[in-house]
Parts: sequence; structure tokens; C-alpha cells
Amino acid sequence: MKKLLLFIPAFLLVIISTAQETPKAKKDWSKVKLTGRANDHFMIQYGIANWGQTPDSVAPSGTSRSFNFYVMLDKPFKTDPRFSVGFGAGIGTDHFFFKNKNITITDKRSPLRIQNVADTNHFSKYKLAVAYLELPVELRFCLNPENSNRSFKAALGVKVGLLASAQTKGKGWVDKTNTLVAGYDESFIQKQKGKSFFNSNRIVGTFRVGYGNISFYANYQLGTLIKEGLGPKANPYSLGLTISGL
Repeated sequence: MKKLLLFIPAFLLVIISTAQETPKAKKDWSKVKLTGRANDHFMIQYGIANWGQTPDSVAPSGTSRSFNFYVMLDKPFKTDPRFSVGFGAGIGTDHFFFKNKNITITDKRSPLRIQNVADTNHFSKYKLAVAYLELPVELRFCLNPENSNRSFKAALGVKVGLLASAQTKGKGWVDKTNTLVAGYDESFIQKQKGKSFFNSNRIVGTFRVGYGNISFYANYQLGTLIKEGLGPKANPYSLGLTISGL
């Protein structure tokens, strides 16, 4: 993931330098009319998520997921509308799945524990879900700002988030042989909520590249998910697709 983060700024520098090369030097971008142009005023993101540099004994397993939704404003540069600044607000969520694990997010008497429960009764499906209110900001590049829905796009940014909720959800109470415990069916669910072990805010580096309304995105949380000294060090990241428009 670190290699990807080093590649992203270099990639954007190449784009910017290429955009600034004007061998023909004919078009005056400052006079381009952008009336009615669309440029990613909403974004829906869906991808896979995980924790960075976390021991396998406590790391999520299976296909953890991330889902984000943002409403954005886009302000093109007057001198060169191929470049713009996008900013807005939205919600970011991560759903981390665990196998044969239990997380104690409600016991404030001790640090957060991720316990292996494979040899006793446990939930067959178990996840930790966190949700943030977020303010994203992007430096955007669009190769053809007059028709951005049919153009190459790239964006580098950051988003600041405030933790809105954190909860665990377990479903399917089974024994060590993964057989439903007598008296319980597959619909049995247990939820626990608690934010005390998690940092109340986060800063995430963001990158997008694509064509038209579809782009690939990469997010990396610069700070840790869990407060220092209260659990394993985890810097969540996610990779996926963005659908944008309007």
C-alpha cells in the first residue's frame, strides 16, 4: 500500500506536466465556456477494505467492504478549467469481517480485545462496522472539461471524518463444530455499540483515476483506527470503484 501511495503523487505530477506542455499553444483555456458542464457533483464508492500492517491473529478476514457517498461542489480554475477543486460532505463506512473472533468494544475496564473463539460457542458471521461524517477535498484534473462525462479524469485529495458510530454485529450462534447451538436459529443476531476505543476523527488520503463517470479509487487512513495503547495498530485502506456524475 505504501508503494501505491508513493506512486500516486508521481502519477499526478506526470499528468500535470503533460497538461502544461503546449506544443501547439493554440487553445486559450481561460476562454472555454463551461455552461452546464457536469463534473462529479455526487460520488458513490464501493470497494474492498482491510487493515494495514496488522498481525494475522487480529486482522479482518474474508471480504471486508467500504461504502461511501458524497455530495460535492466543483470550482474550476479560471485560467485553466482542466484543473478544479472539489469539496463537499458525505458519509463513509467500513465493514470489517472476522472469522472465529469476538471483539470487546463495550468493556471499558481493559483495552480492546480481539479474541479467538474457534474452540467455544461463537457467531458464524461477525463484523465491526464504523461510520464517519466526512468532508472531502480534491484537486481534480479533467482532460476535456467541456465534456467531462467523456474524458479522462484524475483526482488527489484528503477527507476529514468524525466518528458517528461503531458497532459489532454477530449472527448465527454456533459451537466449535460450526453447528447451530440448540435453541438458536440462523436469524439470531447480537449487536453491541461503543466508540470509546476508537479515535473520534480520521484523516484519509484519497486518489481517483478513470474515464467519464467511472473511476478507480484508493483510500488510506493516515492515523490509526484504534486509540494508541487500547488495541492493535490498524490503518484501514480501501480499493474500489467510484460512480460519479451531475
